[in-house]
Order: sequence, then C-alpha cells, then structure tokens
Amino acid sequence: MSTTTASPALRSVKRKERPAPTTRTVERRRPDGTVLGRVTLAPEIFGLEPNVAVMHQVVTAQLAAARSGTQSTKTRAEVAGGGAKPFKQKGTGRARQGSTRAPQWSGGGVALGPKPRSYRQRTPKKMVRLALCSALSDRAAEEKVALVDAWAFDTPKTKEAAAALDALGVSGKVLVVLGTDDLDAAYSFRNLPDVRIIAAGELNTYDVLRHDWVVFTDDTLPGGAEAAAAPAKKAAAKTAAAPAKKTADEAAAADEDEGDDQ
Repeated sequence: MSTTTASPALRSVKRKERPAPTTRTVERRRPDGTVLGRVTLAPEIFGLEPNVAVMHQVVTAQLAAARSGTQSTKTRAEVAGGGAKPFKQKGTGRARQGSTRAPQWSGGGVALGPKPRSYRQRTPKKMVRLALCSALSDRAAEEKVALVDAWAFDTPKTKEAAAALDALGVSGKVLVVLGTDDLDAAYSFRNLPDVRIIAAGELNTYDVLRHDWVVFTDDTLPGGAEAAAAPAKKAAAKTAAAPAKKTADEAAAADEDEGDDQ
C-alpha cells in the first residue's frame, strides 16, 4: 500500500496566511473629556485579527484554574461502620446484602463521587499573550478603547469617577486599568456597579472580553502611549546633544592649541 504526501507548494496553499497587523489610533483625553490628540496603538497588540479558538482555550483554562477542586465524597471503604452482615444470606426473601455501607444503602458510601483534584490546564505563555492581544484588538476594532493621560483625584470621589466616565463617553461594563500609584482612582471607581478595576500587570483575556470598554492611562497602555511621539523625541534629543558635543570638540581643540604654544 503506497502513501502519498502533499508537496510543499500544496501545504503552503492549505496553510492559512496570517494578515498583517492593522494600525489603529485612539483619542488621548483628560478625565474631563478634553481631547489632547490622537495616539497610535501598537499594531502587534491592538491590530491583530482575533484568534477566537485561542481566546476560547485560554478563557476556559483561566476559569478552570479558578476552581478550588476541594469537593470530596467518601467511598464505601471510607464510611464508618457496616462491618457486620445486615441479615443472613438466605431465607429472608430479600436481596442479599453484605454491608450497610454499600452505595445503595442510606448512609452508605458514594459510588464514583468527586474527589479533590486540580482543574488546571497547560497554557503556554505565547498562547496567553496571543489571546490577550486578540481580545484587545477586538475592542480596538470596535473603538471600545479609551485613553486618559492620568487620573487626577486629590481624594477618592466616586461621584467624580462617574462624571469622568460620562465625559469620556464610556457606557456599559467598563474595565479600568490602573497603575500602582493610582490608589485614589481605585478607591473612586470601586463602588461603581458596572466598573471593574484591575492592575496593569493582571490584565487578562477573560476580563477584557466580559467588558464593553477598556480604559487605559499613559502608564498602563500596552505598547506605550508615547509610541507615536518616539521618533520626534529622539530627533529632539539628538539636536539637543549636538551643541554639547560641539563644545567638547572646541575645548579639545583649544587644549591642543595651548600645547603647541608652549
């Protein structure tokens, strides 16, 4: 019996080509709604075509890992008592029984009952990252990503937090991503029923998908909020460093002249 294998050209045709990331932008605002400009989101994070299968697998694994797995039942070997035969084998007209701790008896053991176990599933880091980027890309494609320069709460105020979300045009279930220094903002948002706060390092696929909006700050935005301004900043720094370098060259030339005069 002969077996045939597909040619490399045929395999390349069957393999699904991954589209190039899409470049998307978002308005950068103050908490009062004032527009400060537009920021280009990182294409490798917010511009992917969502991989639904990977997102499903990662979310399933995350929910499974959240299960405690401590449920336990006793088998007939673990239930106390039942050592004596309840009645004689023959002559009673009843079905023969050997122990009152068999599963069919009240107070007996449980057949095939749950035992403590771990529900964790293996999810590689690359798969977790792809799922998160797919979820963020889906929200960015729907224009459900908001960007704030910083939360300026002098003291925790839930009323001001609700007003800020209204000014940003954010409605429905909102996921607010905060940094380690946004303690007043965390206290301000935590009492709003449709708002969930999360640390930037704990951002995950499940929380992104179960909320309508994702609100970032400059410090918590994946890829950085100043990515678009990086070339300009680099050029400005280079220009600022040029006169200093020239001054150093002139000083070295002056030293050489002094050495020649001596």
